[in-house]
Amino acid sequence: MASAILLLPAYIEYLPTEVYGELALYMSFALLIQILVTYNFDQSVYSYFHDFKHDKKRLHVFISSVFSFILILSLITVVVFSLVGSWIFENVSKNMTFYPYGMLSVVSGVFQAIFKVNNSLQQTQEKATSFLVNNLISFSLIATFTIVGLHLFPNDLIGPIAGRLIAVAISGILVLISIYRQHGVHFDFNLIKSTFGFNHPNLLYQIMQWINLTFDRYVLAPFINLAAVGIYDLASKCLQSIDFILSGLYATFIPKVLGITALQKEKKSTLEINRYYNGLTAVTILLVPLSVFAIPIVLRFLIQWFDKPQYLEVIQWIPYIGVTYLLRCMRFYVAMPYAALKYSKPLPLFYLLIVASKIGSMILLIPLYGIQGVIIATWIGYVVEILTLYFGVRKRFEIMFNVFKLVAAPAVMAIVIIVLEPLALGQEILIHLGYILLGFTLLSWAYRNEIRVFQWNKILR
Repeated sequence: MASAILLLPAYIEYLPTEVYGELALYMSFALLIQILVTYNFDQSVYSYFHDFKHDKKRLHVFISSVFSFILILSLITVVVFSLVGSWIFENVSKNMTFYPYGMLSVVSGVFQAIFKVNNSLQQTQEKATSFLVNNLISFSLIATFTIVGLHLFPNDLIGPIAGRLIAVAISGILVLISIYRQHGVHFDFNLIKSTFGFNHPNLLYQIMQWINLTFDRYVLAPFINLAAVGIYDLASKCLQSIDFILSGLYATFIPKVLGITALQKEKKSTLEINRYYNGLTAVTILLVPLSVFAIPIVLRFLIQWFDKPQYLEVIQWIPYIGVTYLLRCMRFYVAMPYAALKYSKPLPLFYLLIVASKIGSMILLIPLYGIQGVIIATWIGYVVEILTLYFGVRKRFEIMFNVFKLVAAPAVMAIVIIVLEPLALGQEILIHLGYILLGFTLLSWAYRNEIRVFQWNKILR
């Protein structure tokens, strides 16, 4: 995932904003294909591996059958899109053509799916070394071939799209060779059919999540232009480092949270559970102002270095996109009970409501405010998501939390950024330093009782 950030300087150097915007649409489309072809086996393999792990023969058949099913589904997907892809693109997106870039994106999505399922399998097998090595190789291939493609074909989509395809194809083929060498070639449809009851609602949920997180680019393109998509997507990717840190921290403590709730007779939040989410919110309150301060400085340097002034517009949207991460803190918390209860059945319906509210807001706001309209619609979407998830589970899971630490503190930071940012012209560095000071002030007040119990003399020694 880090390639999305580390490749940004190369994109700025070699692609104009409108070409980068088009690339963002094709990469998003490849992600949709990945979700469809994965068929939620990246999730179900966690659970069903442990059901079969004591029967080695059955386990080999199951794992091999999963990848065989994915290959069959991949072939069907490629054939279907080769026949109707042009018609779909002509009627859905006027800014994209299916041949050749759409077709290349379909094939990329297929190999990405294979690699993604293998990642999940290695995690549940606790093969940490293999997991690390495979992902480092994949990352290196993606970065290398993308940069080479951009260098050979500047100002053109073929370089980054074909470069990424070659990289993910190598990774995917190596995975298939390894899987079939270890587990043999099998296809027991009845065995993997038992997973479909779990896969189908979660597959629909993943599609809804894709729409929720990426469909804004497709709405923005016809209302404004591809250059606006490029500006918005680049600004979003500049802040993805926050997402990686928060997701990484979340992944470290969510197993402990689920373990705590599994032992409860009456499902509810506890002081111990809340501390994890309070800590995650505190990290967010620090990361957002630090990013708002540092990223524009780095971007200005890169833009001047590569002489690409059309990317300067990216800088003004960094603080507003940072606000979305402050809203996400509470989202992590209200989503937790669904995982703890394994209560996934209503999620597709909930996210249909959430996605509809977000897309409806974009359709209303983009003609009036452009990129700002997309960002405001995203804020509205997060508020609707938080409220929907909270009211959808509160009768099954008792939720109690510190309002200031989890809601008020990030809300104050968000409001201050929204109010002050339009007034920061010419004083950006000073205002952004003020955000950092505000973050430390809010956390000092929120954790004043905890700070008092520290024995500072011993710590300093």
